[in-house]
Amino acid sequence: MAAHGPLCDLTDREAKRVDWSKTKTIFIMVFLVLDIFLLFQFLQNRDANKFGLLSETSAEDQMKEEGITYPELPNEKIKESILLAKRKEFSKEDGKNLKNQQVILNEKNKLAATLEKPIIVSKDFDPNELAGFLKENIYEGENYEFWSFDKKTNTIVYYQRFGTRVFYNNTNAKLTLLLNENGEVVSYEQTFLEDIKPMNKKEEVLPAIKAIETLYNNGDLPGKSRITKVKLGFYNLLKSSSASYLLTPTWWIEVNGKDMFVKAFDGEIIEPDTEEKIILE
Repeated sequence: MAAHGPLCDLTDREAKRVDWSKTKTIFIMVFLVLDIFLLFQFLQNRDANKFGLLSETSAEDQMKEEGITYPELPNEKIKESILLAKRKEFSKEDGKNLKNQQVILNEKNKLAATLEKPIIVSKDFDPNELAGFLKENIYEGENYEFWSFDKKTNTIVYYQRFGTRVFYNNTNAKLTLLLNENGEVVSYEQTFLEDIKPMNKKEEVLPAIKAIETLYNNGDLPGKSRITKVKLGFYNLLKSSSASYLLTPTWWIEVNGKDMFVKAFDGEIIEPDTEEKIILE
């Protein structure tokens, strides 16, 4: 016989309370799991956004953070062409008007000379002190620019320039002054490029900052690197045994006293030949 009355009603209410308690617990667990899931999603998105921001940070900002310094860079757009040039064949005529020297032409592409009166060079050498000598005593001497003074070998090196652009690291466009033990210029050797002309229409080159960033992204600029010089010139595009040469616009970047070169059209880093600049000591 079924039970009726107050006792039955009490049992039903307790059962409902138990059911609601279970339901409430289930809801709490569901919301807790949902909260954990949402928190996980939030942290994932935050980390992804942080990574995105780091990825979008410019190389320029990263270099600044790593203490890499460089001088003021040209801001204007620069256009240049690839150049075609020929090695000059020197003749006796080229040496006729050269003063205070005995010219030697043992090689057709090299002029060598011994000075009759040595030229004194000061201990604190300044390239300007030989400017007059180059102009008056060297074939096309005003078209060479100082590059280095190696006190170990007692040589002063200049490279030929075309306008304001130097032919970097080029043995076919080089002037080497030889000094004696007293620090006097006693002889020299010279090569020269002529018939220089553009091979193509002028095109815009990479900005200097992009050339620096190329070195940075390649791992060539460790933290605290000090870039002291950035200048556009030309570098041999291809090594050739012929009399003609192609020269491509190239950024010269001096880093911690070391010379680095980046092609200004495609950003390719050039591994220099054996010739390297030696800083004045």
